[in-house]
Amino acid sequence: MELGIIGLGKMGGNMAERLRRGGHTVVGYDRDPALSDVGSLRELAERLSPPRAVWVMVPAGRPTQDTINGLGEILDEGDIVVDGGNSHYVDDQKHGEELAAKGIGFIDCGVSGGVWGLENGYALMVGGEEEHVRRLMPIFETLKPEGEFGFVHSGKVGAGHFVKMVHNGIEYAMMQAFGEGYELIEASDVVTNVPETFRSWQEGTVIRSWLLDLMNRALAEDPELDDIRGYANDSGEGRWTVQAAVDHAVPLPAISASLFARFASRQDDSPAMRVVAALRNQFGGHAVESAKGADSPGADVPPPAV
Repeated sequence: MELGIIGLGKMGGNMAERLRRGGHTVVGYDRDPALSDVGSLRELAERLSPPRAVWVMVPAGRPTQDTINGLGEILDEGDIVVDGGNSHYVDDQKHGEELAAKGIGFIDCGVSGGVWGLENGYALMVGGEEEHVRRLMPIFETLKPEGEFGFVHSGKVGAGHFVKMVHNGIEYAMMQAFGEGYELIEASDVVTNVPETFRSWQEGTVIRSWLLDLMNRALAEDPELDDIRGYANDSGEGRWTVQAAVDHAVPLPAISASLFARFASRQDDSPAMRVVAALRNQFGGHAVESAKGADSPGADVPPPAV
């Protein structure tokens, strides 16, 4: 199948490579000419056979809006646009309506998998009309992990990014729990081997997980996490999750507290937030603020086999 991909950064570039390995024809466009196959959005559209499918992987907000505006002027009736970035589900509904008025289909796709997606596949959560999703199933099947799991058509336009938003909110709370547990154990005067304690939990416990594996990798590299400042950014999806909870009158005490803890991390360094910062670096390659003034590279430990 042919697919255009706009945005060939850390995620988009790896997704394009996975699709090419799977036998698909990918035409990529990026603002960096060194990464791009074409020089403009119009040239990208001209390189694809109608009906076209174009996957957008650019930052949420204005970059995504501008890209969709541009595609709306270039694409034809019957084409499909997929937003695979981290857009707010409310924006998806707006974009879907704008493109539908021109006869262009729209799918929102929440993507999880971080720097490991190229080799292990991406978890995909999509929203949109059944007809549009069905047309792009060869793309989704190639991007997802092998086996039964890793893909869901969650509902109508906006549903994919809504469930990805909640997924990330859960992720916030899980990382915060690991961080707080680490801080409490470290503060104890009876525990003398903190890293080995966490390493022992990788088998036989109910909290074993890929996040725990990544935490143990971080502790193996820096047992006291002294090289990382306890400062953790938020991607915006945690805020959207809490706001959605307010809109729907659903209590989210753990997720809300984890978001506010990240705000607190920007005021004071703490062992718990060093764990959160280390985990974000390990699973997604997110930059950390080093206690020594140097950025840390991303992780190279894969998730456990399913």
